[in-house]
Amino acid sequence: MTWKEIDDPLVLVPVGSCEQHGPHLPLHTDTVIATGLAHDLAARRGDCVVAPAITVSASGEHAGFPGTLSVGTDVMAGIVIELARSADWAHGVVFVNGHGGNASAMKRAALVFEREQREVLVWWPRLGDGDPHAGHTETSLMLALAPDEVRLEQAEAGPTPAMADLIRCGVRPLSENGVLGDPTGATADHGVELFRRLADHLAAAVADWAGPP
Repeated sequence: MTWKEIDDPLVLVPVGSCEQHGPHLPLHTDTVIATGLAHDLAARRGDCVVAPAITVSASGEHAGFPGTLSVGTDVMAGIVIELARSADWAHGVVFVNGHGGNASAMKRAALVFEREQREVLVWWPRLGDGDPHAGHTETSLMLALAPDEVRLEQAEAGPTPAMADLIRCGVRPLSENGVLGDPTGATADHGVELFRRLADHLAAAVADWAGPP
């Protein structure tokens, strides 16, 4: 697109990560899922543009695994804040966050947006029946969205630690393979079901916030 083709849209910003996802999923798993959800919403509404994804974010909890890159919570919050400020030409900005480790940064940014009275929505997936990381949930989603990038034959289960332990220790001391959950029974059909639930939730949240297209 050129700037002449952009007319007061909602800007959808996929927020992913570059971090280990076990021996069977690619480093950009969160980015694939967030980008897929953003494009689904854009197709539903017709009043959105999808921005380039944020592909490196706050992934300090995955330190110690090759491939993981992180900018930390402070820098990530700053990136999100400045990106939204730069989009004052838009009707609004929706951050579609696909990485739980960004929660602190996104909440911090949301407080700034509220104080500055900016039209910004911060959203991330919530599945009450999902597992923490690289398990059944993410593997099923990736089998639905990018099956050629899943090494299912290398999938193996990992522990499911308490969130307090995960926050205190990070992933490496708790899971040698980087998996939190059990991906071995993941299926593309379940991934399609999960994606539809997440996409419906995102669409409803944006409609409640911005109104119908």
